[in-house]
Amino acid sequence: MPRKRYTPEDIIQHLRTVEIETGKGLAVLDACRKLGITEQTYYRWKKEYGGLRVDQAKRLKALEQENLRLKRIVADQAVDLSILKEVASGNC
Repeated sequence: MPRKRYTPEDIIQHLRTVEIETGKGLAVLDACRKLGITEQTYYRWKKEYGGLRVDQAKRLKALEQENLRLKRIVADQAVDLSILKEVASGNC
């Protein structure tokens, strides 16, 4: 069975649904089963997205992507700098 990728909006909606169901007296495991997710997934999502609004979750994902892009740039520059230092020292 292929894995489904949930958007941050879907995740926040599922977290709210589980909170509502547990407020009605349903166990977390049963509420998760109702949504078709595992209890482990629920707790992982809760750790990452717990307390966030939809717009904050979108901003978080955008910042994570920007951070990844900047890390790649820094890594590329470090390689270039290393090559230039090696050439300048005459070790070729």
